Amino acid sequence: MDSSFETLIEEMITQQESKVLRIAREIQPNLTSDDILNPQDFPSIKFDPIFNYEDGILTGMKAVLIALRRELKS
Repeated sequence: MDSSFETLIEEMITQQESKVLRIAREIQPNLTSDDILNPQDFPSIKFDPIFNYEDGILTGMKAVLIALRRELKS
């Protein structure tokens, strides 16, 4: 495995984090990046299907990064 994949995934995660925050702020403008780490505290985003979809993509990307880092260590 090449660590350039790790860099690429990190960049994709950063972009997706920005997208998730933008979507959350379209629903509730005063949210911070820390707020969206606990969407259950904000019913307006917790039940929004678009937010949940994009947040799920972000979670998947983070899982891939964890798996890649583990593979690079072995």
